Amino acid sequence: MAKSKGTTVYGNESISSLKGADRVRLRPGVIFGSDGIEGCQHSVFEILSNSIDEAREGFGNQINVIRHADHSITIQDFGRGIPLDYNPKEERYNWELVFCELYAGGKYQNNSGENYEYSLGLNGLGACATQYSSEYMDVTVYRDGYKYQLHFEKGINIGGLKKEKTDQTETGTTITWRPDLEVFTDIDIPLSYFQDTLKKQAVVNAGLTFNLFDEASGERFTYYYENGIVDYVREVNNDKGFTEVQYFETSTRGRDREDKPEYKVKIEIAFCFNNEINLLEYYHNSSFLEHGGAPDKAVKAALVYAIDKYIKANNKYNKDESKITFADIQDSLILVTNSFSTMTSYENQTKKSITNRFIQEAMTEFFKEQLEVYLIENKAESDRIIEQVLINKRSRETAEKTRINIKKKLSGNIDISNRVKKFVDCRTKDINKREIYIVEGDSALGACKLGRDAEFQAIMPVRGKILNCLKADYDTIFKSEIIVDLLKVLGCGVEIKSKHNKELNTFDLNNLRWNKIIICTDADVDGFQIRTLILAMLYRLVPTLIQVGKVYIAESPLYEITTKNKSYFAYSDKEKNEIIAKLDGKYTIQRSKGLGENEPEMMWLTTMNPETRRLIQVVPDDIVKTEEYFDMLLGDNLQARKNFIEENGYKYLDMLDLS
Repeated sequence: MAKSKGTTVYGNESISSLKGADRVRLRPGVIFGSDGIEGCQHSVFEILSNSIDEAREGFGNQINVIRHADHSITIQDFGRGIPLDYNPKEERYNWELVFCELYAGGKYQNNSGENYEYSLGLNGLGACATQYSSEYMDVTVYRDGYKYQLHFEKGINIGGLKKEKTDQTETGTTITWRPDLEVFTDIDIPLSYFQDTLKKQAVVNAGLTFNLFDEASGERFTYYYENGIVDYVREVNNDKGFTEVQYFETSTRGRDREDKPEYKVKIEIAFCFNNEINLLEYYHNSSFLEHGGAPDKAVKAALVYAIDKYIKANNKYNKDESKITFADIQDSLILVTNSFSTMTSYENQTKKSITNRFIQEAMTEFFKEQLEVYLIENKAESDRIIEQVLINKRSRETAEKTRINIKKKLSGNIDISNRVKKFVDCRTKDINKREIYIVEGDSALGACKLGRDAEFQAIMPVRGKILNCLKADYDTIFKSEIIVDLLKVLGCGVEIKSKHNKELNTFDLNNLRWNKIIICTDADVDGFQIRTLILAMLYRLVPTLIQVGKVYIAESPLYEITTKNKSYFAYSDKEKNEIIAKLDGKYTIQRSKGLGENEPEMMWLTTMNPETRRLIQVVPDDIVKTEEYFDMLLGDNLQARKNFIEENGYKYLDMLDLS
């Protein structure tokens, strides 16, 4: 016996193994990929998979799913019913093998043509692992003229197998269970998971109906695609594509290695091209391959090969132009593949990727051949495809150059206060305290500089009305010294949002140098317009700053009301009237001057002192509404702007200096 530090003993008796239900209950992540909601969801998919496999074999054409209000789940199929009786070959009851034994099932001989050729469940883990991870599970099976019932609690069978004669001729399996909170950290599976999963399964199992009942809301949903992936691609395309939906299918046989057994493969591919919507989904034996694997590699290789070959054959590349990439095709592509095989190498038990070498090779060659024929025989569509792919490619390259140029402009390790004209920094380096005031003009710079707390408040002046970033292109925007200087001061880079370049950005919120970004302009029409233009710039170039609540507007008082002993500040006509109503003696009212004319003490009191100032946080309101208002106020929608002024202009007349 060996001893380590203290009294800890590590010897032969220290080695132990998990047994029975503990193999799953204490290590759910090994089987389900996680002990959180994703793992819990995968346990549902394991039971659903068995019902789908039965239906695909031709037994039953519908599956019913109930999402109960207490987080339990029911899945009912109308297949042959799980065999539960005594198994003389294994010398055990089948119900023990199916629900209490990992790596036991009826799908290990699928390549021999006996049962379940194209099966979702291959490893013999799902039913048992889900039972082991349940608070309880009830199983009811109708087959061979009998009704069979089982009840489990926390992985243990209670009461054995109950078997009784029945007059019911319809066969099938119904399983109800509740995932155990002792196993999973969360069992409240959202309705959206069931909706998404059942829809996907209806897509790849043509003619199979999935009925979903949500007990909490009383809602019912039905998913059915008569023609499978073809109907699905048409649905996504919504008659907005610039090509017709194409469908290719084939069956073949092969092996992943010479010394490996031969297996059967079926392949379906449906696609079209669309400028408004793109979609790329892969399925294998009904499992949605979130991470792709072999089909993803095959599709990308085939499309790039065939379209590049067609572009070259038609001399559509410019001189010395680089070759297209799959990203250029994907921007305008809706494509779904649905493959099946009698032998499948999944990346892991969660079945989100497959690694079969033969499937990849077979799909690549088949898709290449079909694409070449399609492009030759459909010249009008082919020309539209390559024209759009080249537009996508050139847009991507332009955006990439812009991104690199922006990065160069915004990069550098020199002290920012030496690189940006008239920027006045603060002393503290604590990001949680630092504030940047974006002020209107040099005169406001002077007043704010004298009125601020130099420990944590910095000033950045903007000179005049900045560029309208909603109408200008990127090249014009980044030629603007004011905008580039402001971005340098912010320090977080810039987000380039483009249809063709969703990932091209240099933005990093962790590099933001400020806790608050405060826009401070005069309380007049010009000031409001400058404020709007600054907001538009932030909205287009660094929208995340608005989304995370870093952007504020400093309210400036409209009126200063002075009495013999005290001055009052009103930020609206309503406030002015309320203050006047409370005053007994004489008073004078003065319309607020521009920020540059304010005394430092007044700037501190009304606009900069955290105790007395008024800040409006700019919040990410409904994104569609925000875009509509920005387009109306600053975009090219002149008629909408005119209509808005006609309907609402009278509300803002008091802001105009009509004297």
